[in-house]
Amino acid sequence: MRKWLPLLAVSLSTLMLLIDITIVSIAAPALARDLHASFAALQWTVDLYVLALAALLMAAGSLADRIGHRRVFVAGLVVFAAASLACGLAPGTGSLIAARGVQGLGAAAMYATNAALLGLTYSGRDRSVAFGIWGAANGAAAAAGPILGGLLTEHVGWRAIFLVNLPVAAAALLLARHVTGHTRPRGAGRLDRPGVVSFTAAASLLVYGLIRAGDAGWSDRLAVAALVLGGLAALGFVAVELRQREPMLDLRLFRASAFSVLMLAAAALTASAFAGLVFVSVWAQTVLRLDAMDAGLVLAPMAVVAFVVAGAGGRLLHGVPARLSIGGGLLLIGAGDALGLLIGPGSGWPAVVPALVVVGVGVGLSTPVIASATLAVVPPARAGMANGASNTFRQLGYALALPVFATVLAGASGDVLGGGASPAAFADGLDRIFAVSAAIAFVGGFAVLTLLRTTTVVRESDDRGLTTADPRTATIDA
Repeated sequence: MRKWLPLLAVSLSTLMLLIDITIVSIAAPALARDLHASFAALQWTVDLYVLALAALLMAAGSLADRIGHRRVFVAGLVVFAAASLACGLAPGTGSLIAARGVQGLGAAAMYATNAALLGLTYSGRDRSVAFGIWGAANGAAAAAGPILGGLLTEHVGWRAIFLVNLPVAAAALLLARHVTGHTRPRGAGRLDRPGVVSFTAAASLLVYGLIRAGDAGWSDRLAVAALVLGGLAALGFVAVELRQREPMLDLRLFRASAFSVLMLAAAALTASAFAGLVFVSVWAQTVLRLDAMDAGLVLAPMAVVAFVVAGAGGRLLHGVPARLSIGGGLLLIGAGDALGLLIGPGSGWPAVVPALVVVGVGVGLSTPVIASATLAVVPPARAGMANGASNTFRQLGYALALPVFATVLAGASGDVLGGGASPAAFADGLDRIFAVSAAIAFVGGFAVLTLLRTTTVVRESDDRGLTTADPRTATIDA
């Protein structure tokens, strides 16, 4: 049992940081009443955490490759715990939003290192089991957030959704003593500050532009300016990384289509499976008039199914080609999203359950394999970088899809959170969200099935160079 303590530490941290992405959405009404928060402030309470997590993941992964994965992991735990305490004690929205940003920094440090630590700690069948359990934590966390949030908000208060992180973080810190991660830091190379700044600017401006466009319209000058500047910052990031000797993200990794397709799959998974859950929760509370706890329980089927499938998949799918697990999982997510189109004006909460169950199966199949497959197609020295990139694309998929879906829903219902939308209008908006989600999942699934088996695998050739090899000679142990 001792050998699984590192897995327990990593899984606890993953559950904690991913639950904090969605847990605030259920507590938002109580939080708004207590702090007299505006809707814009509530949006930033959710969005700044995800934005910091997405923008800093690759920087954290790059830093971990230099100073050691365990060091960065433990530092992230400490920062996350301190920020959670600050969130729970926040006297106003400004301090809460700032603390959420710091929380995202700690989450980035943990999330950028967890899969790399598992990949370097376990091998063979143990690795498959470890990634299966870790994938179960990934799959269950996003849907479990609203459930836990509803329970704590209704029976304790909204501050408890942040303070509950403290005992979990303490347990993970104690277990982290057993996390060794058989890595040798590459040395005291310089952190790619221009890359960090340009990528953070690009991600921040693009997300802000999408949120602003959803609120003020796509012709709004600030929205257009933010999107244009975000695009320019992204181009600047590419230019900077191509010139850096030790880049935050080695763009040569994308020469291998396997790596590119896996990044696409990571973004497609979170966009199609998780971003829409926020609006299902809103539908349950504003249209069906469920309380916070019951609204969270509506999402429980997806959490349970994802956990069971991911946990069993590590054992049952050992040796199955990664493209089948990932591609098939994404197609199942698309099929589940398509079932969501059955929701109509008179539908109750049972109407969404079949969709959530099928999506949960797809999430459970694909989530752990994306992580292990990404590590398999890069050199060991790039493990932290690749893991950070994979997790960045996952969070960017969520962060970018969320404001887009809000715009889609508002275009149909006209009133997203105010409770003024008719059941017919809200159902129409949900149908549009499910349709877009299904399209994203189907595109990602077919891309994986078509391209992953015919692509090359990145191998290390010298101190800087990367070469490619036939994937038939490489093993993706997932």
